[in-house]
Amino acid sequence: MTTTSIAAPPSTAAAARNGRANLIAGLGQVVIGAYAIIAFGLGARTHHDAKAAVGMALNPNAPGALGLEQFPAEPVAIALGAVCVGCGLVRAFIPVSRYGRRWLTTGYVLAFVLAFLVWAAAGTSSRGGISLPFAIQNTLIAAVPLILGALCGVICERSGVVNVAIEGQFLFGAFAGAMAATMANSVWVGLVAGCFGGALLGSLLAVLANRYHIEQVVLGVVLNVFALGLTSFLYSQVLAPNQDSYNNPPIFQAIRIPGLASIPVIGDAMFDNNIILYATFVIVVILQIALFRTRWGLRTRSVGEHPRAADTVGIKVLGTRYRNVIAAGLISGLGGVWLSIGQVGAFTTNMSSGKGFIALAALIVGRWSPLGSLGAALLFGFFGGLGQTLSSLQTGVPSQFLSMAPYLVTVFVVASLGGLVRPPAAENQPFVKG
Repeated sequence: MTTTSIAAPPSTAAAARNGRANLIAGLGQVVIGAYAIIAFGLGARTHHDAKAAVGMALNPNAPGALGLEQFPAEPVAIALGAVCVGCGLVRAFIPVSRYGRRWLTTGYVLAFVLAFLVWAAAGTSSRGGISLPFAIQNTLIAAVPLILGALCGVICERSGVVNVAIEGQFLFGAFAGAMAATMANSVWVGLVAGCFGGALLGSLLAVLANRYHIEQVVLGVVLNVFALGLTSFLYSQVLAPNQDSYNNPPIFQAIRIPGLASIPVIGDAMFDNNIILYATFVIVVILQIALFRTRWGLRTRSVGEHPRAADTVGIKVLGTRYRNVIAAGLISGLGGVWLSIGQVGAFTTNMSSGKGFIALAALIVGRWSPLGSLGAALLFGFFGGLGQTLSSLQTGVPSQFLSMAPYLVTVFVVASLGGLVRPPAAENQPFVKG
């Protein structure tokens, strides 16, 4: 008598794998949450009735500015650590939908970050505590290129073209913006040149991906290496020896918005910035509406999901992809402009420092939507500005670890949420009309 084994249905096997993955991830979160309770809630920094101090104004000495707020650090940090443990237990032992897991992960990350900040702010009243407006300002400064890079990726990948070359587009935009602004002594000339620098690399991506059908992920990596090598060579041969002539640009000055800039806590941080920051949020709103409420958006999404069906109803698939990828390059070029003449006032070698790849992560976590990408970019931007936020608090955390924080958080969040999203169905698939 022979016996035959009956394989479990695919859905059952997939459910079992998901269950094991959630169990492992949930238990890992429980362990990290327990660490948060011990290190942040019961640590020496929060013991002995230490108060967590939070500053509420960028300039506490200004007339009418809010003062320093204080609260007990130990019980708050312990409670937030317990929230982390609770989120991990729910994920490990209670079946929840994938959207539920997204909210659990969001709550977990938020609680852990707040527990850390309470610990960092404990006993710092003499040093002004953690300045909440300063933290918001640092987050926005770090998030702007991530938002613009993610928006570039949204347009490209919704059109069916994977854009891993955002890092290179940042470098081209930063280089062209700094050089043109110096030569013309005009930030506006630099802005136009930087945007066209990003579009130039975008046009290379569009041609090589759509006409010659080069594997798009590999192509993006090659373009990044090309951009890094070319801008480094030109910097050493042209910009560095002639700093005053080619790499001493003016920078965009802050524009204070009357009324809004007077809002307590957030006013100075959000509404006293340069025009690129304001333009970034305007682009988010416009792109969100255009992508989901206009004919262009419908055609773009159809080209990224079902290009063959789009072609049968008269949509020019390749034309749409060419236009969108090059237009997206203008947006990522603006991100490069922010890096050079938006903040620093000079171009330096590899000044994008991996921000293009973090923008890709924000795109994935944000589920290929402008608003979702905005939220993810703000999260990563917070960690990108964490070193500046904590610089005066003497926490004892090594500066190298704070520099690593945005990359570590990116890996953690993408690992936790990346499997819960579905990319456009036709991305990285060359279209051949036939």
